[in-house]
Amino acid sequence: MNSYKNPLEERYSSEEMLFNFSHNNKFQNWRKLWIALAEIEKDLGLEITDEQIAELKANVDNIDYDKAAEYEKKFRHDVMAHVHAYGDVAPSAKGIIHLGATSAFVGDNTDLIQIRDGLLILKKKLVNVMKNLSDFAIQYKDLPTLGFTHFQPAQLTTVGKRATLWLQSLVLDIEELDFFLETLRFRGVKGTTGTAASFLELFNGDYSKVKHLDKELSKRFGFEKVFGVSGQTYDRKIDAKVVALLGNIAQSAHKFTNDLRLLQNLKEVEEPFEKNQIGSSAMAYKRNPMRSERIGALAKYVMSLTTSSAMVASTQWFERTLDDSANKRLTIPQAFLAVDAILLIWNNIMNGIVVYPNRINKHIMEELPFMATEYIIMEEVKAGGDRQEIHEVIRVHSMEASKKVKEEGKENDLIERILNDDSLKLDKSKLKEVLDPKNFIGFAPIQTEEFIANEVQPIIDANKELIGLEADLKV
Repeated sequence: MNSYKNPLEERYSSEEMLFNFSHNNKFQNWRKLWIALAEIEKDLGLEITDEQIAELKANVDNIDYDKAAEYEKKFRHDVMAHVHAYGDVAPSAKGIIHLGATSAFVGDNTDLIQIRDGLLILKKKLVNVMKNLSDFAIQYKDLPTLGFTHFQPAQLTTVGKRATLWLQSLVLDIEELDFFLETLRFRGVKGTTGTAASFLELFNGDYSKVKHLDKELSKRFGFEKVFGVSGQTYDRKIDAKVVALLGNIAQSAHKFTNDLRLLQNLKEVEEPFEKNQIGSSAMAYKRNPMRSERIGALAKYVMSLTTSSAMVASTQWFERTLDDSANKRLTIPQAFLAVDAILLIWNNIMNGIVVYPNRINKHIMEELPFMATEYIIMEEVKAGGDRQEIHEVIRVHSMEASKKVKEEGKENDLIERILNDDSLKLDKSKLKEVLDPKNFIGFAPIQTEEFIANEVQPIIDANKELIGLEADLKV
């Protein structure tokens, strides 16, 4: 306990995402890339034996990290350290490991594998959030609730319709995620500065063999698209784009938790609160929205990382510069780990979210009388009244009712005042019927149903194999 531990590992992220960016996954992929390179080079006529390849395959998992660390301290080069450590356990193949390649061959291609696989892990969690939110939206599609603009009472909406606003953001996010995966390119085999000069020598000037090596190796690792050109590295805009995508997901999550924290303060909707959970060490009665606040904290961190990757992409020099390396080691894994935690917590919230209809209705009835004044004025005019005179009568009653609410803390008695005003000619029995909150929610239920059916359900149906997720929190 005497050294720093990353909270993303200890407290927040899932085991599958932690494995994706683990040393074992990284360096096993390096070795798998070296094996594929050797196999294809052998197929293209280079003097590499089946015995050499078999020895490489037999030692994919046999990684001596202490020995690799010794080599790196000696060489000050991480790739060559692992070339030598691999050669120690596969001595017959030592001379053909990394043949014709540069460091970015294993480093960059592995980064792209981890980015792709990380996005697939996130996609599962994202689809489950969308499923949970869509179920929530349909369940509460016609439950009226007070709408807010500027966090001031506005026209009514429904609890379900509000949930579609959170979903709309996620629809945009998953569209971006799918497009990124669809267009993601592998670096492949490009050589030291992207000219494949080393392979010109290996294949005696046969460019067709170089192209075959590039495409065949990429296919073996699940990439149909390959960068047509590169310097030594793949375009660092890939890193900037993927971190921006993760930042967008973080924005969506933060918006949701902002709303939920406000609703929890109003005691209308609450995140789960477990039987033995403590809200405050001092105030025993408190039910703090710790899950939402945790999402907010992690989301802020992810959004801050977007500038880091953008600066790296914009300041690369010519065919390669190494001032990206330390930054990439930090930024990309941690952005993925944080968004993984965010989506895990979001699913956990949706699995136990609580709605309080009576409390919601209480807030509606505090404001609905004011919202009904336009209807009252119109009905009075229909009954033969003067619009301007009626407006003044209603204005005076409204100001008095507002004073009672704000200064005296009493209930809103505007409707009672209007019912007792003999100067008004409208059908007062009809007025009581009109004050059903469902008369003030517009097309919210239909809009909710249509949005889920037309835009959300197709995404869920297309990814139905991803539905189902354990969303327990570590702490």
